Formats: sequence, C-alpha cells, structure tokens
Amino acid sequence: MNIRKIMTKDVIALDLKGQNKEEVIEELLDLLCSTGKVGNRKAAQKAILEREKKMSTGMQNGIAIPHGKSDCVDSLVVAVGVHKEGIDFQSLDQQPSHFFIMTISPANRTGPHIQFLAEVSRHLTDPDIQQRILRASGPDAVIDILAAE
Repeated sequence: MNIRKIMTKDVIALDLKGQNKEEVIEELLDLLCSTGKVGNRKAAQKAILEREKKMSTGMQNGIAIPHGKSDCVDSLVVAVGVHKEGIDFQSLDQQPSHFFIMTISPANRTGPHIQFLAEVSRHLTDPDIQQRILRASGPDAVIDILAAE
C-alpha cells in the first residue's frame, strides 16, 4: 500500500490541543472536513463515536486509531495527529495516547483501511520512529517517516 497516496500533509497535525478523547476526535475531524475529504461531518462523527462506544480504539504504546465506516466518503480518508503530552484514550495498556491515526472508510469496503492500519501500526510501534515523529519538523517529515520501508 502506498501511504503517500493516502496520507497528505494537509491532514497531519503535530500539535493537537484536545484534552480528552472527544476533543482529539473533533480536531482530527476538523482536518478532514476543512480539506474537503469529508463532506458530511455529522455522519463521520457518528460513525467514529459509535465505534468508540463499542470499544475504545486506544491501543498500546501510545497509539490510538479512532475509525469508522460511513457512506459520507467514497474511499479511505486518513488524518494523523500528535499530542506531545498525551491524553487518556482508555487505551488497552492504560497509558496516555500520543499518536492518533483516524480513518473513515466507505461502509461497504473492508480491505483498504485494515491494510493501511496494519502498515502504519507496524511503523508506529517502533519507539525510535515515535521519537522521530515527535521531533518532526513538519507534516512532510511525518509522511517520510511513516512511508519508509
């Protein structure tokens, strides 16, 4: 999967301000809506929050992957955020989350978002890569880091 085709610099925030799960989700949705990648904010928000109600998407190692499926998108859309202090995202390891990968994919398609998340998660679980992202000079640097083989 070509991460560079899916992840663009206009949907990467290196200094998230939200202090809780809902605020971070809102910030990431703002990115997707402001860039025109999501036209129906309410539908996207509903899909993501309904998924969070089933089970938190806070994983381990400081990573959270809020996601949802909705017909408000024609193809997989992605937003990436970094919260340097970290927030409680009800993660599996009960540690603060620092790295957020939000995906929204069409309701009738399964493969692309799973493939994308597997690829990005493979990189993000590496502590060295996490440190490089925290020190990244800008969104282009984050894409370079996550797209590296």
